[in-house]
Amino acid sequence: VIGLVIGKTDVRSFPDRKNIGTERYTFNFTIRDSPTYFINVQSWGREEYIRSLSESFRVGDCVTIENPLIQSKEAEREEKFNPVTPSGYKLLLSENHSVVKTSSCYDTDTRLLALLHLPVKDPQDYYSLGDIVANGQSLHGRVLNVLAAVMAVSE
Repeated sequence: VIGLVIGKTDVRSFPDRKNIGTERYTFNFTIRDSPTYFINVQSWGREEYIRSLSESFRVGDCVTIENPLIQSKEAEREEKFNPVTPSGYKLLLSENHSVVKTSSCYDTDTRLLALLHLPVKDPQDYYSLGDIVANGQSLHGRVLNVLAAVMAVSE
């Protein structure tokens, strides 16, 4: 699978239920290979493997994923913390079987670069900041999708 990384989480750790007293590490990212299709990728493993993998690419990089495991996703649980994807599946990376390689999008397919700026939600499913300001009281307590641009970043 070749795609553009459009989102990425930080590395997290959890107690390993099989090996009491040890930790398992994980992080997720989302790749896209067309305007319509994108999929979440989950990786689990030893701290060294996960940290090294996470540091090997960033959002905006093109990656080639070899030998991922394809799993059905548990939509209700997984989509709380990851982008909702059009697929009923996710890719799972294994330290022993999977390989992730980074490459330049110019080397792979320049059309992938344009995908970085496409929203992952239906364009009719957004509120603008102006809508929220104007209708704030009636929207109180609702979960909203917001489409906005960052104008400045400072301390």
